[in-house]
Amino acid sequence: MKLALLKLSVAAAAVAMLAGCAGIRAHRGAIIDKQLAAAIQPGIDNKDSVAKTLGQPTFAGQFTSNDWYYLARDTSTFAFRNPRVMNETLLHIRFDPAGNVVAVDRTGKEMVANINPVSRTTPTLGRKRDILSEIFGGIGTVNSGGVGGQPGAGGGGGAPGQ
Repeated sequence: MKLALLKLSVAAAAVAMLAGCAGIRAHRGAIIDKQLAAAIQPGIDNKDSVAKTLGQPTFAGQFTSNDWYYLARDTSTFAFRNPRVMNETLLHIRFDPAGNVVAVDRTGKEMVANINPVSRTTPTLGRKRDILSEIFGGIGTVNSGGVGGQPGAGGGGGAPGQ
């Protein structure tokens, strides 16, 4: 009886731990309906009709309010890993100064740049110090006259030759 209870509790614990590793799908940004987005025609629609059809944009242009962007991103996360982009849609609508649609551009995940930082370090002058020299390197230089224990290396405010 105790063995069966132990097996059942181990199985329940294993199921609970595996449930924590389940993948999570998330949608962020605007919900872009393909049929509604295809209905927006340059020269026919204006800002009001686009706002009524698609809603307010995710963000407007940085330098002009005549560029509207609708961004939608679907991500998938497994366990404790970083989210992975499954699908991304960017709908860019450009308006003329009168507020009429000039162009509708649609791009996707293929336009996203993947940037990998370089792990090299920049060489510098000086010597390489480890943690022990950082901790114990200042011993004996507390009351010395100069900077870093070097006599005469201080930046005193006296006149030259003093």
